[in-house]
Amino acid sequence: MKKILIYPHEILRQEAKSVNRIDGEFQGLIDQMLEIMYKAKGLGLAANQIGELKQLVVMDITPSERGPNPIVLINPRITEWEGEEAGEEGCLSVPNYSAPVKRAARVQLVGYDRNEKEIRLEAEGLLARCIQHELDHLKGICFVDRLSPARKLLFRKKWTKIRPKEE
Repeated sequence: MKKILIYPHEILRQEAKSVNRIDGEFQGLIDQMLEIMYKAKGLGLAANQIGELKQLVVMDITPSERGPNPIVLINPRITEWEGEEAGEEGCLSVPNYSAPVKRAARVQLVGYDRNEKEIRLEAEGLLARCIQHELDHLKGICFVDRLSPARKLLFRKKWTKIRPKEE
């Protein structure tokens, strides 16, 4: 089983490549990512976060008592942004840390699901924030890169103390 890479792992800084083939092996990667995300109690996971430089994101923002409702996005891209709002964010690759980040309030997205069907999504609130966060990962951007200069400084000081040791 793959592990979630911890910031500032070099792969987290790399851009993911487009997915050209969705075969059995790729389906297995999707299942493994969902398993890792649920086990870690995350809302989303990008393939970069487990060392796979593929444009693949899994998300589930539904409360656990309603059962899983996963969203799988392959080669996703945001086509429209609207508004701006700040909200608290955390990241499975930056455990035990959260901070407010400014994001678009609404986004429109196009991509493909695991069955190679085109997906067009309009999202706001938590889903819009999660989409932007995970698609940043595909570009090699971590949410701490989006912090204000003062918060970045505070993060660097705190991170040296709270950063988990890699196994």
